[in-house]
Amino acid sequence: MGKRALISVYNKDKLVEFASILVEKYGWELVATGSTFDLLKSNGIKATEISEITGKRQLINGKVKTLYPNVFAGILADMNNQEEKMDIEKTGIQLFDMVVVNFYPFEEAIQKGVEEIELTNTIDIGGPSMLRAAAKNNKRVLAVSSPEQYKKVIDDLEEHSGETSLQLRREFALKVFEKTLDFDTKVLHGLSDRYEEDVDNYYSLNMKKSKKLRYGENPHQMASIYYTNNTIDYDVLNGKELSYNNILDVTACTNILSEFYDVSGCVIIKHNTPCGVALGKDINEAWKKALDCDPLSAFGGIVGFTQKVDEKTAKELTSMFLEVIVAPEYTTEAIEQLKMKKNLRIIRLNTSLLEYKNYLSQEIRVTPFGTLVQDIDKGELDKNNFKVVTKAKPTAEMVEDMIFAWKVAKHAKSNAIVVAKDFKAIGIGQGQTSRVDAFEIALNKACDSSKDAVVASDGFFPAIDNIHVAAQGRIAAIIQPGGSIKDEEVIKTADKYNIAMITTGMRHFRH
Repeated sequence: MGKRALISVYNKDKLVEFASILVEKYGWELVATGSTFDLLKSNGIKATEISEITGKRQLINGKVKTLYPNVFAGILADMNNQEEKMDIEKTGIQLFDMVVVNFYPFEEAIQKGVEEIELTNTIDIGGPSMLRAAAKNNKRVLAVSSPEQYKKVIDDLEEHSGETSLQLRREFALKVFEKTLDFDTKVLHGLSDRYEEDVDNYYSLNMKKSKKLRYGENPHQMASIYYTNNTIDYDVLNGKELSYNNILDVTACTNILSEFYDVSGCVIIKHNTPCGVALGKDINEAWKKALDCDPLSAFGGIVGFTQKVDEKTAKELTSMFLEVIVAPEYTTEAIEQLKMKKNLRIIRLNTSLLEYKNYLSQEIRVTPFGTLVQDIDKGELDKNNFKVVTKAKPTAEMVEDMIFAWKVAKHAKSNAIVVAKDFKAIGIGQGQTSRVDAFEIALNKACDSSKDAVVASDGFFPAIDNIHVAAQGRIAAIIQPGGSIKDEEVIKTADKYNIAMITTGMRHFRH
């Protein structure tokens, strides 16, 4: 008995060549639907129209062409099962050995914002059903779900004398279930957005695996990277493959850079936490100021810039060991200079830092107690909650520094304390279980430069001991959320030391 393929595709790329090889070289019989049949016929490729198999013309504007028992029995039949084999022989149903299908472009229709009737017409019914049937019966039937698979099919037929191998059928079956899951997920979320209805009981990132990484956070941990529709556009211009930790660090760096997208800024990250952040009149000044915050921690770190990196700055960057440089642009001379460090990873952000914030939506943490999903912290200072609560009033310059420090503290690990002056973080204390400890670490980093500096705290002060520490460091002003039961006592203590204080009404815990 000759081999038979059922073909019904929306994307007809490479189909004519593929179908002609099946017929002319391997003697396969083709059954096709609608426009697929017309294309094959117009190119002189022998095929049978599906209605000759079903005995029915296509119904309701072509929505029903293949949804017939003799089509699905021909795909699903297990000829090693005597009862099923007898059914096929008694009814004369013809078997299919390959199903070639791809789906309507639902995602493209969503992106175009088409009218609802046109959108629902791109919700494929027959295609996924036929592919799922073929994938289910992969011990006999090959399910081909993409034009990109045609060459692999031909190579497999060549290797196995015109037959398909079980290995390929199993491989392609898994691809089918990936594709149907992906398609159904897009339909679910596309319609929920269109209907403005939340899908409370189902959550999917709709991720596609990009590649396997060398290892995860440590060499004994396996890791991979997956992409979603919210993956930014970037290029790696030089250096080794980005590691798991590199990607985390670059993300942390770019998150902070996006806070200062419209000015010259530099961010230095080590172990996914900021150890230097500064603004300057140009990129070079910002770099020098950021490095001065904690030059020891910057060794082996990740450095990011909000604007184009020039040759002068590139030369300074290559004078020390760094893992990654990330920026929106580089001069040609800067690229040449940086590439002198062959292992230095150079990342160019093609997505603008302003637009980057639109790619930040939710974060997920998988725990044994359940998977946590929350919105990304995009909280901004609200002028209605921004209050000077002390007798001492901050100067305009202090307020600008406090806003800068507040944005940095938002991205430091809790408990977070940022000491800043002249748009430069001069000391960062973070990740401590005691806010006093974090405060003291930040001041130790700042040393004598803390005089008349400002401090940002990601959480409120639960006691006055933090204010005593601030006074010892000769801090001029503090910005903090407020809301502690000790607020009144904290404010009185700040007044005692003539420290200006602003409360924001918003905290930025980052565990």
